[in-house]
Amino acid sequence: MIDGTTLHAPWALLPDGWARDVAVAIAPDGTIASVHAGVRRGGATPLAGPVLPGMTNLHSHAFQYAMAGLAETRSPSGEDHFWSWRETMYRFLARLTPDDVEAIAAQLYVALLKGGFTSVVEFHYLQADPAGAPYADPAEMAWRILAAARQAGIARTILPSLYRHGGFGRPPGEGQRRFLLPAQTVLDIIAALSREAASDPLLRVGAAPHSLRAVTVQELGAFAAAVRRDDPLTPLHIHAAEQPREVEECLAATGQRPVERLLAHLPLDRRWCVVHATHMDAAETEALAATGALAGLCPTTEGNLGDGIFPFLAWRAAGGAFGIGTDSHVGTDAAGELRMLDYAQRLTHLRRAVGASEAEPSTGTALWQHAAASGAQAAAQPAGAIAPECRADLVVLDGAHPLLAGRGGGTIADTLVFAPAPALVHDVYVAGRRVIAAGRHEAEDAIAARFAATLRRLLA
Repeated sequence: MIDGTTLHAPWALLPDGWARDVAVAIAPDGTIASVHAGVRRGGATPLAGPVLPGMTNLHSHAFQYAMAGLAETRSPSGEDHFWSWRETMYRFLARLTPDDVEAIAAQLYVALLKGGFTSVVEFHYLQADPAGAPYADPAEMAWRILAAARQAGIARTILPSLYRHGGFGRPPGEGQRRFLLPAQTVLDIIAALSREAASDPLLRVGAAPHSLRAVTVQELGAFAAAVRRDDPLTPLHIHAAEQPREVEECLAATGQRPVERLLAHLPLDRRWCVVHATHMDAAETEALAATGALAGLCPTTEGNLGDGIFPFLAWRAAGGAFGIGTDSHVGTDAAGELRMLDYAQRLTHLRRAVGASEAEPSTGTALWQHAAASGAQAAAQPAGAIAPECRADLVVLDGAHPLLAGRGGGTIADTLVFAPAPALVHDVYVAGRRVIAAGRHEAEDAIAARFAATLRRLLA
């Protein structure tokens, strides 16, 4: 990776807050060896500006990036919602080949790096071929996702998904056939990827039972137990309570709400991430927070789909942890997700700075610091903080940008999150290697050309 580099930042966001003149020594394996504040630059390599811990994108469906902007036209009926968007998505993915998915994912991952994400969690359910059969190698699509991540240089956690039903008590529809693999096949894919992770220090592997719409609690329990049999710390992610109709259908079919049902039937813990969890009642909110499970929030996608607004203040009051993802990738920058999260709460509660706390009055700092640490937990990645033994995943801002003139400490993060500006993110490091330099990726032209060719063919 590197050989004993020491980086020097004028400001750095450390676990206990912002510090000036920080030296970050990076070991040859890409981890942080030491961090010292208030030191002279000496022979250290100067960074372009303030540095924050890299952010984990804890929820990605990479293939959906190619359809961003293609589902925004009003339908003749005027009934446009999550469920109509989903039908558009089904039609779009029907033509995707493994080559297409690799090209789309590579372009996305470069965009995520530029947006301050240094790790991505791929909730991977596009696994079968267009006829709904496994590829000759059932992990084919997963290998393509990993190839794209390696080309981009982003750290990766992949979660092969179990998807068996089309809804509560309904068989799968035509548009869902590419998601359907037997549980044992998904477990075999996970095993193959886990063997690969032994030689890939940036790769972690988990599993993603898709949702209670797609997997019964009996199937979910057996699958989770099989995944955790060899490693009880394997991350498990699941969609839940994203839409009111989902809650209504779960109640009608089972007599329980989705999060209530998960709590009643599964031993949830801090290695679980419940994605969206938008429509929880007060009892579910308190009980889920008490398990240590994370809420995986995707504010820009949730806004785009008209999902609703997560009960953030109640969740935080209950001690709940959260991370952020970009899901369908209508947004690709970490600061934008945090801004959308906070603004939705401001509009709901008619208050400002709701993401801040008494302990950390800077809203941008509080949100970034918490989401970075919790996202790394959800990804099972050794990152999320600028601290010894963490991986050196760093986001360096452009200290020469006029918006940062005269600013220090918490106002740096507040500016990043709430005063968005082109090119504020200057450099990005993953495991001590600079993958974005002065706003550019070394392979971005070739990656972009392949992506553009893929889109032209798909949209012809």
